[in-house]
Amino acid sequence: MMRKASGGGGSENRDDHAAFSALLEDSAEDLYERAPCGYLSTLLDGTIAKINTTLLDWLGHQRGDLVGRKTFSDLLTVGGRLYHETHFAPLLRMQGEVSGIALELKTADGGRLPVLVTSTVKTGSDGQPLLIRTTVFDARDRRAYETELLRARQEAEREREELKRLNATLQQTLLPPTLVNVPGLDVAAHYHIASTDKVGGDFYDLFPLASGTWGLFLGDVCGKGAAAAAVTSLARYTLRAAAVYDPDPVAVLSNLNTVLNHEYNGQDPRFCTVVFGLLTPDADRGGFHVTLASGGHPPALLMRADGTADYLPTPGGQLIGALPDAHIATTTVRLDLGDTLLLHTDGLTEAHTAQIKDGDRYGDDALLDFAQVLAPTTASDAVAAVRDLLDTFGTGVDDDTAVLAISVPRPTSEEQP
Repeated sequence: MMRKASGGGGSENRDDHAAFSALLEDSAEDLYERAPCGYLSTLLDGTIAKINTTLLDWLGHQRGDLVGRKTFSDLLTVGGRLYHETHFAPLLRMQGEVSGIALELKTADGGRLPVLVTSTVKTGSDGQPLLIRTTVFDARDRRAYETELLRARQEAEREREELKRLNATLQQTLLPPTLVNVPGLDVAAHYHIASTDKVGGDFYDLFPLASGTWGLFLGDVCGKGAAAAAVTSLARYTLRAAAVYDPDPVAVLSNLNTVLNHEYNGQDPRFCTVVFGLLTPDADRGGFHVTLASGGHPPALLMRADGTADYLPTPGGQLIGALPDAHIATTTVRLDLGDTLLLHTDGLTEAHTAQIKDGDRYGDDALLDFAQVLAPTTASDAVAAVRDLLDTFGTGVDDDTAVLAISVPRPTSEEQP
């Protein structure tokens, strides 16, 4: 067995040696003529002096048709000839070499051959230019790849635009088309979309209940995309249904907590922060009594008619849906003439801003300062001011933001000019 192995190895060595010898006997002329790329040499005026068989085969020409009869520029398409005269040739004269230029050559049958061209100027011993040597690489596969890449990119852009439209449509279905008219109140809302690529999880609503009372809520679902949108839809309609059954704010949020915890208690838990309010008009004194219940949501801002502003703290409220029995914090307040209540999601306070040192978050303190300057105000003016504030943050707003404001308007005679 060892002798056979030795004999086999000797045969392989002889074959390798024969192949190597054949390579050594390969003539330089044949290497030039049958190279895997095109070669041509031209005079300084561009007249073709020499061209290899490979390039002739690609173009479908006979050697006699080109050598001494045509210039390199004659082989180019109209656009390629213009580029050659205005860019390629001047650069070649200045630099002595131009590399990797994409051009198109005309074939004998009228077709086009995309190529990559590299040209160098050969000089004599005195440094004077003698001729131009050009290497031509077939770029048909590359052009096909680039065309396919462009098509795929265009298709991806079309799909992205379609996704944006679908997201916008879905987002609109999760918000009330218009806010209802509440007698004795001015109301305003705004939804700021941080990114059109994904549906956000913020939501709000204002709706009538029995006995002349009104319900309102504003919340923020953890996450983005279709999964968050499903939770948003479930939360919005659960809150409405629960409020009809029992409008007590704590009962409403407790119902939502039970639904979310039961529905999403597996491998993909979902939860949200929510503030729910019950509005009751005061028929005797005017204004409204407001009871707010919060499940882990940022506190509402109260801007008084006397120009003061402060948060309505609801400490200890826990995320809705995270625990079987979430603690829900409550507070009550009276809205008198000229008072405004502003609810918001944390996309506002967590926005990055260049005005803050080191681009830090905007924060609760800055928002309170903003409200103190703004007070007294109206619901419409407060929401408009927040919209302008969000615009100043630009791309620093990396999460959707919802704001909902209600105010008790003063009689026209009492409004400030």
